[in-house]
Amino acid sequence: MNSPLNIKEKAYEKQNRKMRSDYTKETGKKLGSRQTSGTGKRRVSFACRFAGMKGAMKSANGEPTRKAMALKKWGFGSVEAARNFCNKHKEK
Repeated sequence: MNSPLNIKEKAYEKQNRKMRSDYTKETGKKLGSRQTSGTGKRRVSFACRFAGMKGAMKSANGEPTRKAMALKKWGFGSVEAARNFCNKHKEK
């Protein structure tokens, strides 16, 4: 039996695939894959962008928000973790 979190993860991945497909159709370019480890420029940029985002990590019914799922997929457990990573690795 699927847990609600698994269903939500599948829905998130489905939406992600659709957005990537739409982007490819519009621009003819492909988006790069997630960088879940290391200190690549795209991962640092993602961390800095999401560290400054307002919004909850859990919805009213206790499920993770899209923001929380995106952070998790990129290898960050919290906004604070992303902020610390950003501050440590961004080019000064």
